[in-house]
Amino acid sequence: MDKRMTAAEVVGTLRDGMTIGIGGWGPRRKPMAIVREILRSDLKDLTVVGYGGPDMGMLCAAGKVKKLVYAFVSLDFIPLEPFFRKAREAGGIQAVELDEGLLHWGLRAAAMRIPFLPTRVGLATDQIAKAHPDLRTITSPYADREVLLAMPAIQLDVALVHVHVADRLGNLRVYAPDPFFDELFARAAERCYVGCEQLVERIDGDEIDARFNLVERNLVSGVVHTPGGAHPTSNVDIRGAGLGYGWDAAHLKRYCAAAEQDGGWQQYAEEFLRGDEAAYQMAVGGLDAIRALPRQVF
Repeated sequence: MDKRMTAAEVVGTLRDGMTIGIGGWGPRRKPMAIVREILRSDLKDLTVVGYGGPDMGMLCAAGKVKKLVYAFVSLDFIPLEPFFRKAREAGGIQAVELDEGLLHWGLRAAAMRIPFLPTRVGLATDQIAKAHPDLRTITSPYADREVLLAMPAIQLDVALVHVHVADRLGNLRVYAPDPFFDELFARAAERCYVGCEQLVERIDGDEIDARFNLVERNLVSGVVHTPGGAHPTSNVDIRGAGLGYGWDAAHLKRYCAAAEQDGGWQQYAEEFLRGDEAAYQMAVGGLDAIRALPRQVF
């Protein structure tokens, strides 16, 4: 019943060629501490699924990716993730570009353990059919006889997400203004590993609130204490309880600048990834500096 693990132990359970879904949304609440542990590993030929941000860009830059399945790969205030762009333009990865709704529907089908879900998404344009000739349509068996697109399940070997609080049993709490699709990543995967800002012995009492509960604990295979572990992406906490922070725009700009330089990724990795997570946080100013990053206001 004790699901506490280290990031290295999580990565030790992964294998080349796995399909890994990464929660979060662009530069928001990505499980970057676990991603950084993958970057330090020998893993390769991964299929990575998600609403991408620096997680996908870094994994591409490090040569870990064989295939990406995504709706977008963006840093938000920087519209296109630069290392993803380099990999995509170089033709070095297989790319499955989906409408945001189709990715959602594919994860939901996998979460429901069914082979596909019908949808009207994509039927009003020929671009989906041209990009994905393997997609099929299905005719409603009812009187309407409507033709719908059959979005296949996107099945994951592993999901990685980041939350605010977890306990050793795998109970989770997310105090974000938007949990995005993290629940579906967890449900679509055979195993789900979770990084958390705070790890407690047991979540109970006032903390038992269905609004903040991501998924049932039986879906969680391991929890990793990673305070500041979403950096350089944001981890907004609507309670203002000291576990939240905005994304690090200065660091993301430094990262993007590396994509414009010869050997830029190697330089970035040497500066920020050569050591462990504690060394990474020291290189970016420390945990206090991470948690002092202001929330972005739009």
